Amino acid sequence: MRYLGVYVTQSEAFKCSLEHAKCSLYRAANAVFAQVGRVASEEVTLHLFESKCLPVLLYGLEVCPLVKSQISSLDFAVNRFFIKLLIQVGLTSKL
Repeated sequence: MRYLGVYVTQSEAFKCSLEHAKCSLYRAANAVFAQVGRVASEEVTLHLFESKCLPVLLYGLEVCPLVKSQISSLDFAVNRFFIKLLIQVGLTSKL
């Protein structure tokens, strides 16, 4: 069930689903890469990620009690962006 942008799952205790937030993060990060491509510097891409993508991921997390596996899942999603950025930088420096 979605309530105020947070997906609440059925369980014995109050629990939130982070899958939609992670999908939205990937969608926003891919949009940033699609728009700036290899034209923008790493600093610009990082600033765009911080201002446009991270709020998508972090919206509503204040109300969700997160367990360690959920925190690791969010950390993995952010780390994937940095890996993609480093791969892009590596490809740009070879050109």
